[in-house]
Amino acid sequence: MAAVTEAPAPPAPTTPATKPPRRRGRFTPYWLLLPGILWLLVFFALPMIYQGSTSVQTGSLEQGYKVTWHFATYWDALSTYWPQFLRSVLYAAAATLLCLVLGYPLAYLIAFRAGRWRNLVMILVIAPFFTSFLIRTLAWKTILADNGPVVGALNTLHVLDVTNWLGWTAGDRVLATPLAVVCGLTYNFLPFMILPLYTSLERIDGRLHEAAGDLYATPFTTFRKVTFPLSMPGVVSGTLLTFIPAAGDYVNADLLGSTDTRMVGNVIQTQFLRILDYPTAAALSFILMAAILAMVTFYIRRSGTEDLV
Repeated sequence: MAAVTEAPAPPAPTTPATKPPRRRGRFTPYWLLLPGILWLLVFFALPMIYQGSTSVQTGSLEQGYKVTWHFATYWDALSTYWPQFLRSVLYAAAATLLCLVLGYPLAYLIAFRAGRWRNLVMILVIAPFFTSFLIRTLAWKTILADNGPVVGALNTLHVLDVTNWLGWTAGDRVLATPLAVVCGLTYNFLPFMILPLYTSLERIDGRLHEAAGDLYATPFTTFRKVTFPLSMPGVVSGTLLTFIPAAGDYVNADLLGSTDTRMVGNVIQTQFLRILDYPTAAALSFILMAAILAMVTFYIRRSGTEDLV
């Protein structure tokens, strides 16, 4: 019997070695970031470097300024203008607190009670931005005029007696007093407080309020235990967006205040544009920036919202 031989198996088809997938678009995110990085370099980093070099220069406008690393300018500026620094912090803190007290109820109303009127109320909040900052501040000179209805109502209610005792007003007038400056700051920066608060409150699930009610929590307890803690990111963002520009503002103190209500922004403006003492002005700017950065960092860490930075 003849042996049966098996036919040899056909050779396995040779397949070309699989190539690793080509990394397409690996640098696309960096190219997209390039315009923003260039913008920051040209309009933020380079001016900061220039101002930093200006702050350590010595000389005069006639002879020219030269970098001599004269760091004593910082101490001289701080020791001379510390009252304006302290005043700026106090005015900005008072305006921020007033914005929070006034803005939180309005943001709560828009988020939970406005209904179909929500868009209209939001437009009314944003509407002041369509007017010049300078015009809005000048309007407060008319509102707080000595013979105006606001001052008359405050006199009738004896509110000015209390503010005079606190040192925020003088006599029967409001203009050229700290109260006028704080009112101007509060009005101009109030939308910066309302918008972050509204955004934070809108994200709160309404079922949490229902659950609190089912657990026999009073409305005040619901607000204290549920609403306010969940809105803390908006509170922190709003206070930062209000305090930071208010501390460096000089328009309100210039138009609504007097020489006794000058803020550090007024000093910097005067040093830059009138006295032409550029090293002192640059040193004041860096001191203000460092002070605000330190206060903001401490505030964010104490409030437990480090994810905002």
